[in-house]
Amino acid sequence: MTKISGQGVNGEGANLPGHVAIIMDGNGRWAKRRFMPRSLGHREGAEAVRRTVTACAEMGIPYLTLFAFSSENWKRPAEEVDDLMWLLRSYLQREVDELNRQSVRIRFIGERKDLAPDLTELIENAETKTRQNERLIFTIAVNYGGQYDIVAAARSLASEVAEGRLQPEQISQEVFANRLATRDLPDPDLIIRTSGEQRLSNFMLWQAAYSELIFMDVLWPDFDKRALQQAIDLFNQRDRRFGATSNV
Repeated sequence: MTKISGQGVNGEGANLPGHVAIIMDGNGRWAKRRFMPRSLGHREGAEAVRRTVTACAEMGIPYLTLFAFSSENWKRPAEEVDDLMWLLRSYLQREVDELNRQSVRIRFIGERKDLAPDLTELIENAETKTRQNERLIFTIAVNYGGQYDIVAAARSLASEVAEGRLQPEQISQEVFANRLATRDLPDPDLIIRTSGEQRLSNFMLWQAAYSELIFMDVLWPDFDKRALQQAIDLFNQRDRRFGATSNV
């Protein structure tokens, strides 16, 4: 897949992050504050996904990645896991045609072997149908964990070395990155986490090395284009040096 340029400009002249990744957090707390079941919080969170995808496409952000379900989320109550999987099915059944109309390419990262066959089929169909789209590359991380991603890359390289197809001294950061689930994506410029929590929770650990981290108090079901713009405004206040000396 051809990588889209990581720089854009919004209407106010500020630089846009080329790749925005979001840890969607706060669905349960949103529901609890309203004396509602957690399932309703997740459903409102799905509406926030729709708003965010549309906002990124309108603003000209080329890459968006959302952390939908971590490899640790299987520890949640079975009823909640089932509801989250139902929501993903429903989202794919309802939204793929509209995403395709908007020239949004949808792709997934994470281990699919633990997912139900019908959900895997929906995922594969969505990826196939939107494969040629380039306006926005929208990636959903499902059953994904950053540590496992790194371990899987290490196993792949170890196998190549054992088979004589690769020498240990040939393993560079670039070679390693090309074995990760995100090999076709640029590293995120901006990682947003909603709900006020300040941790990555095993999300894109390798890829986040030089990402700008923005932690927002807004709960995910309330996230919208305005909140996204606020995060981008904060991003533009950062001095991104990548280990070099500041120009200021």
